[in-house]
Amino acid sequence: MEESLSIKDILRILIYRWKFLLTIIILAAVVSGAVSYFVLTPVYQASTQILVNQKNSENNLDIGQQQSNISLINTYSVIIKSPAILEKVIDNLNLSTTIEELNQNISVVSQDNSQVFSLIIEHSNPDTAIAIANSITHTFQQEIKGIMNVDNVSVLAKAERSNNQVPVKPKPLLIIGIGVVISLLLGIAWVLFMEYLDNTIKDSHDVHMFLELPVLGSIEEISKLKAKERIKIEEIGVESFGS
Repeated sequence: MEESLSIKDILRILIYRWKFLLTIIILAAVVSGAVSYFVLTPVYQASTQILVNQKNSENNLDIGQQQSNISLINTYSVIIKSPAILEKVIDNLNLSTTIEELNQNISVVSQDNSQVFSLIIEHSNPDTAIAIANSITHTFQQEIKGIMNVDNVSVLAKAERSNNQVPVKPKPLLIIGIGVVISLLLGIAWVLFMEYLDNTIKDSHDVHMFLELPVLGSIEEISKLKAKERIKIEEIGVESFGS
């Protein structure tokens, strides 16, 4: 067989192997869907909003103080995830987790040139995620006064349970889609690879392509049912001719 295949040849091979590719896709969709719904643990998210705002007795807008508050957000992000805060949260909520494990489920997100940042908690239990988010926020607001001797942290929004609480991950449809695409690509690669290794002549197209010989005739492949029907028709024809 030639070492290179044209696009037309590739399409012909894929059409010929469509049952194999369809089977691979269905199996991938079933397996990835089962893993998404029955194996992977759903993760829920809860968040609070915190404002960093230095109080000004003159009630004037101080641009320098505002930029200072914004730069402090990075420092506050580190303090929020520090043992000084998380140890108290674990004790207050009686959590059976370590500081390192809890730290991995905490994210602090801030927007550019904004004094507001969000504390995001992920947990397999939505109520626990809400409790952790509110506890960290409250503990941080109380402890920051003694840690940095400031009183410029206000809570804009607490974490609350929504009516339609859905997990943020895993996303079954996305996982199924990725599984189908990967399986299809692997199936195509496998089909083309096996076709490349196969040097047998399968049909008249291969005879013409690889042997460069004209095809004088072909034998039609018929099913057993059609063969029986054809035999009956011939028998009826013979009986009619004999009579």
